Amino acid sequence: MTTRGESGCQDDTLGDKQPCRGQRVHTPRSDLLSFHSMKKRRALNLSACLATLAVAASALAAPPPKGNIDEVNTYIGTGSGPIGYGGTMPFVTPPFGMINWTPQTRQNKLSVVSYKYEDANIQGFMGTHQPAIWMGDYGYITLVPQVGSLATTPEARQMAFKHADEITRPDYYSVWMTAKDGSRIRAEMTATERCSYMRFTFPKGAAGRVLAEISRPGVPGMANFDAEKREITGYNPDRTDRNLGPFVLPNFKGYFVVEFRRAWKNAATYGMDNYGAKVARGAYAEFAPGETVEVRVGTSFLSVDQARENLRKEIPAWDFDAVRNKLTATWNNKLDRVHIEGASTDQRKMVYTALYHALLYPRVFSEYGRYYSAFDDKIHSGESYTAYSIWDTFRAESSMIALMAPERVPGMITALLQNYKEGGWMPKWPNPSYTNIMIGTHADSLVAEAINKGFTGFDRKTAWDAVYKDAMTPPDGDTTRRWLDREPHTPYEARGGLTYYKQLGYIPTDKTDEASSRTIEDSYDDWCVAQVAKALGREKDYEFFLNRSLNYKHLYNPALGLMNGRTSDGKWAPIGGPRDTPGNRSVSGWTEGDAWVYTWGAFHDIPGTLELMGGADKYNAKLDQHFAGKHNVHSNEPSHHYGYLYDYSGQPWKTQAKVREILNAEYANQPAGLDGDDDCGQMSSWYLFTAMGFYPVNPASGDYMIGSPMFSKFAMKLANGKTFTVNAKNAGAANMYIQSATLNGKPLNEPVVRYKDIMQGATLEFTMGPQPSKWASAWRGTPVGR
Repeated sequence: MTTRGESGCQDDTLGDKQPCRGQRVHTPRSDLLSFHSMKKRRALNLSACLATLAVAASALAAPPPKGNIDEVNTYIGTGSGPIGYGGTMPFVTPPFGMINWTPQTRQNKLSVVSYKYEDANIQGFMGTHQPAIWMGDYGYITLVPQVGSLATTPEARQMAFKHADEITRPDYYSVWMTAKDGSRIRAEMTATERCSYMRFTFPKGAAGRVLAEISRPGVPGMANFDAEKREITGYNPDRTDRNLGPFVLPNFKGYFVVEFRRAWKNAATYGMDNYGAKVARGAYAEFAPGETVEVRVGTSFLSVDQARENLRKEIPAWDFDAVRNKLTATWNNKLDRVHIEGASTDQRKMVYTALYHALLYPRVFSEYGRYYSAFDDKIHSGESYTAYSIWDTFRAESSMIALMAPERVPGMITALLQNYKEGGWMPKWPNPSYTNIMIGTHADSLVAEAINKGFTGFDRKTAWDAVYKDAMTPPDGDTTRRWLDREPHTPYEARGGLTYYKQLGYIPTDKTDEASSRTIEDSYDDWCVAQVAKALGREKDYEFFLNRSLNYKHLYNPALGLMNGRTSDGKWAPIGGPRDTPGNRSVSGWTEGDAWVYTWGAFHDIPGTLELMGGADKYNAKLDQHFAGKHNVHSNEPSHHYGYLYDYSGQPWKTQAKVREILNAEYANQPAGLDGDDDCGQMSSWYLFTAMGFYPVNPASGDYMIGSPMFSKFAMKLANGKTFTVNAKNAGAANMYIQSATLNGKPLNEPVVRYKDIMQGATLEFTMGPQPSKWASAWRGTPVGR
């Protein structure tokens, strides 16, 4: 599979054949159109000459610096196959970029992303804010190079391409496309945090056109053009998820400035829709034949002027290679902090691609000290982020950010607290406003994790107020709504069913959808609220919420040895039907799982669950049955910690074997290399932690349960200048079992490594072997409240 690098060279004329992929192209100056004055003609000649020289000079520019960015395979997760479909896109973007840039092979919508590996046509090059396949987009823009007749619809304007003609990297994308008349167009793209730089090379002798699709039919967007400034400007007010939350946002707009390096021959708007006033969905600019057209795109959620200012700050000069090299260095600054030894080529690509995916979200949502809030529809001063896929990412991706991008954590927590102050609650899945997607209030986990790990830079008093409200205030209409999945136009859901949870100690399945899962996940969130209370010296609150975090026990059915939903009269609900069906959610009360998936779902108190089940033998037997019955579904997050559960019950060798089995079965260096949606980096973070040799079963605790390190060495350079190192002697495919372990040279006899040890730059050493051992089998955790 070709994912980067150059193919063999062909004839270097653009009319029929193409240069090597990655080779800079010299475009001869074309004949100029006549103008009314010789002065204008001379000025245009000079402009064309300078632009041609600049393009030629770029061929001599220094290549981007080497580093682990070269190991990233952005195709992973973009295709479907036996393993699954990750729903990812080959983004060109910096870590946590406000907007992501991707080739568009299909028009995205809810449950459809813009790029699919199996597609054979490209419809344009898109700036998207869609964070996951099952979320919508907002404020997007697409640029389309074309020749021939004007084509504005995705089907009419699409051009054929082959993956052999693509270069796809986090810092750069390039492709040769074939238009319907057989001519070939090359597109190149790089990016900054809020902007993009594109370069389109048109066939010799053909007049090129660049179309900017600002919005789509039915969306009252606006496009204008200014010949003097060589700009197309406009805004897109579309939010696909606008019906999923409580707020109407009349001031929401994604603003754009599309600036061209040289003057165009002609420009116009298109797609006039009548919304009481004529507005245009897009605009285009046409250029003289044979030209390479360079474009800078600035974006903003504040104004067109701010989009222009973002462009001036981030791409101040017409220098494509300088922008690309800066983005390369930005990614290498993160990716080069991880050093691995003993990995195959495929494994190296999987590690660094997973890290790339884990560092995309949450995305920046502020612009040099100001941000638009989708929670009160106003502009504020400060720093902001959005696209927190919290129900997924609180499990491991947030812990990966704490290690790999700790400088972001205070701002990310502050953003959640600002959302609380502006909208009344911390969100569970902002995109960019409330969406009511998924259950629980796991922002409580992010706050507790940040506090437990010693992060500062956010207001702890506000943090307490926010988590306390989550835990104690039922949402509006709590007893009159079932809180159906994706129910439109509802109040913010928060902890749906909290009224019953406070009264009964559980949420009844006959009153609230997904009630059984809610009870277990709310119990974990209560544990997190207790941690915040403890850190703030609120001892009575700590004891109250710690005790309430044991509510999950009310669902344990000893006759089944499984968690089981209850109805409001205290009776057991039906145990469950097919996983993740409406009947399963409404009658049995489960979310993306079933009773088997949620029985070990109180990961703040796995030792308590072990006792509830009657001890280690029964716990292990049931866990064996769980895996043998194929109840573990790694493509959905509630199963992510299951491979590590034998650590708690005296059989850590089963954990070592199981996590290796899952990793090898669910991940691969290929387009269909992720089993299920990557979910904003959670699937990738599971892979990273598991390859390293441990995983945060209880993410807010700072404890990581040990699995089976994949490589002979996995070193992580920390932001504090220290390096945490995992060495695994004899590591290999056959040697998955830990024989012994040391931490900083001292024997380690428990299957746990702690955050404080990592941050002190500890060295964790294992001796691996092909047979199970009794290492760490005597360890047991402590139940909550002991």
